[in-house]
Amino acid sequence: MSNRNPIAAGAPLALATMAGALIGAVLGQPSLGVLIGVGFGATLAIGLWLVDRERTGR
Repeated sequence: MSNRNPIAAGAPLALATMAGALIGAVLGQPSLGVLIGVGFGATLAIGLWLVDRERTGR
C-alpha cells in the first residue's frame, strides 16, 4: 500500500470551467467561455498530474 498524498486536480478543473462560463457570459459568449475554461482547466489538471508523477517518482 502506497503512503503518498496525491495532488487533486478536479477542483481547479471545475473552477476554471465555471470562471470561463462567467467571463464568457459577461463578454456575450458563454459557450466559448466554457470551452476556453475547460481547455485551461484540463491543461492545469494535466500539469498537476505530471508534477505529481515526478514528485512521487513514477
